[in-house]
Formats: sequence, C-alpha cells, structure tokens
Amino acid sequence: MNKKEDYAWNQYEQERHQQGLEPIPAPYKIKIKDDTSLRIQLEELLAQLPQAYLAEWALAIAQHFLPLIDPQLRNDPRIDRASEVFTRRLSGRTTAYEVRQAGFLANQLAKESKTEVSRFAARVFAQSIATGHMRGHAIVASDYGIKVVNLCYPNEKPEVIKERQRQIRQAQQILQVYLQAQTK
Repeated sequence: MNKKEDYAWNQYEQERHQQGLEPIPAPYKIKIKDDTSLRIQLEELLAQLPQAYLAEWALAIAQHFLPLIDPQLRNDPRIDRASEVFTRRLSGRTTAYEVRQAGFLANQLAKESKTEVSRFAARVFAQSIATGHMRGHAIVASDYGIKVVNLCYPNEKPEVIKERQRQIRQAQQILQVYLQAQTK
C-alpha cells in the first residue's frame, strides 16, 4: 500500500532513488523550446516531494491546460473518470494498474484531438494522471505544458519563462504544504 510520505511508490523508482541514479536534468522525452535553467530549478524542487505531493502538483499543472482541449472533448466523462481514479490512488484506495489504465484512458483524448494544441494539452493531463503510477511522468507533464506554450506562442521565450515560473511557484506551494505537514 502506498503511503503519502513515500518518495516513490514504484519499486524501480525507489531503487534508482536509493542508488542516486536520478539525474537532474532528466532527459527530455519530447522536443521543446525551453529555459533549461528554470527546468533544472523545477526538477530540484520536485525531487524534494514525496510522490503523493508530486502527483498533486502534476494534476494542478494539468488543470491549467484542460481549457485548451478541443471543445468537443472538454466535458468528456473520461476526464472525470481518470481524475477519480487518480484521487483514489493518492489516498491508497486503488492499484497502480488501475491508475495506469486511467492514464491510457486520458491519453485517448489526445488521440481524438483535432488540433495540435488540444493534443498536447490532453497529454499534459494524461501524464499528470500517470504520475499516480510513476513519479517520472511529472516532469514529462510539465514539458508537455511547455510544448503547448511553444505552439500557442511560437518563438516567444518570455511565455516559456512565464510558464516555467508558474510551475515553479506551484511546486513551491506544494512543498510548503508538505513541509508543514511534516512538522505536525
């Protein structure tokens, strides 16, 4: 059973963490125009969070992008279903298998998107749901968010910086909640 204070719920990630094999910066999974120094700053913050808090952060990042999903998909019941499974995972009331299936369900929204912005916005959501299974999906979710910014604001580095700073602020807020919970 996963615990809220566990660094990672996945055995592979637990072992890599114990062996110090989690490089910062993590390799990019997608091609984006980014501010690498801000991504590193974000990763350093995220590395301090146990998986439950990290997953909460990832879903908060995704909520920002859900309005960019194509109109015919915005009220799709798969969003609520995936979110429900995710919430149950955070409280230890479902399995990694079920949250993986919810991530695949959420990823169908990307496959059904008509626009590139919608496809990548849906991938932010799907990756955030997958963070309930493996913490490595969190940075991928944030990178997909940068991809959306790249699409909405081509060649606009200030917009990328603004989004990374938003992600960092949210990580700092979640970290404060976690640290306060530790002192109680």
